[in-house]
Amino acid sequence: MRISGARRAAALSLAAAALAGCGDDGAAGVGRVEFTTWGEEYIEQEIPAADLEDGWSVQYQKFLFVLRNVTVADRDGNVGARMQGSILFDHTKPGPKPVVTFDDLEARPWERVSYEIGPADADTALEGATEADKALLIEAGASVHIEATARKGDVEKRLDWTFARATRYADCAGERAGKETDGVLVTNGGTDTVELTIHGDHFFYDDLQAATAARRFAPIAAADADDDGAVTLEELAAVRLVAIDEGPYGTGSAGDIDDLGAFVAALSRTLGHFRGEGECVSVDP
Repeated sequence: MRISGARRAAALSLAAAALAGCGDDGAAGVGRVEFTTWGEEYIEQEIPAADLEDGWSVQYQKFLFVLRNVTVADRDGNVGARMQGSILFDHTKPGPKPVVTFDDLEARPWERVSYEIGPADADTALEGATEADKALLIEAGASVHIEATARKGDVEKRLDWTFARATRYADCAGERAGKETDGVLVTNGGTDTVELTIHGDHFFYDDLQAATAARRFAPIAAADADDDGAVTLEELAAVRLVAIDEGPYGTGSAGDIDDLGAFVAALSRTLGHFRGEGECVSVDP
């Protein structure tokens, strides 16, 4: 569940070979790609105490984010299709949600697929979210907003966090029909259904890049300096990473992140995945 730029060249060769064998008349034909998005049980239900290192559980009341610019291109960057407009989702509403469908794409591999999570605007459509949700994001110039309650025994901590920075998830790859595949594979008359998966547990990782990152909430709970039950981003920013008792918080190559507020903001840019556990490279749009 880590962001990585490495891709398997062999997958491209296999995909191209499979497509080449889909007909013996030399005609490529056309097909379609359907994109959906889902937040999995961690967002819809809860992150149970058994899945955090320190016995806390987390339940989301809102998980708002804006999807835009879903793009299908070939390995040379030639664009086959691009989503118009944007959609505001609330992934606490159950089930996969439609994003965009591209019809009449040339039947062949499209190895470079990307999408963005970016700020809402007046024309942003709604899927599970409300007009009040959209107004909140527009006023904040925000891309992501969460509201959640964490519990351990009789103790509760509330989160109400908003993140403005946009992120492009590029060069996405994931498992398709049992094989690691870059982007999408369009077959003649076929449909490649692709899930843009959002991982709500990433907010609680203790490392920005390591595959061995653990989920922790205790350092966030301890940041509630005024002990009012609400942990703000400002309170997180007052916590130096080197002062966290539970152990080192890894920042990898992001050497400019030294407080818990900046750390959580960086985690907010790792939410996007591809076909479940597949990965993309997170970059500025």
